[in-house]
Amino acid sequence: MEIIYQQPELARVAGKLWNTFGHIKIWAFFGEMGVGKTTLIHQLCVYLQVKDTISSPTFSIINEYKSNMAGTIYHMDWYRLAGEEEAEKAGVEDCLLSGNFCFVEWPGNAPGLLTENILHIQLGLVNEHTRKLKAFLL
Repeated sequence: MEIIYQQPELARVAGKLWNTFGHIKIWAFFGEMGVGKTTLIHQLCVYLQVKDTISSPTFSIINEYKSNMAGTIYHMDWYRLAGEEEAEKAGVEDCLLSGNFCFVEWPGNAPGLLTENILHIQLGLVNEHTRKLKAFLL
């Protein structure tokens, strides 16, 4: 799937992603700093009726949310992780193996923890206001 969108269309994009890939438990978000990974995850959580405060887990590494539609969601940011060993110490592997939904930013910092049946979402800049999203299963 490939989608080109602007900020006002983000709710529609989140709904389309969920309706297409909502059966996949682990979503890996790739893209440069500032491309909109956290913003997209925030909108997905809004779509999934998360009632908790949705925020970036840059410093906490893992945020846990409760959703009326999806149950428990783990939002992880691996930007500050130095590798798989540090990720395991932070409890990342427990989340990935929990059977709950996991939205992972910066998955390239511990790639060995992501095995199969992972939704890869690649975000890129088209211009200042427009993003390009590619979503595919690996």
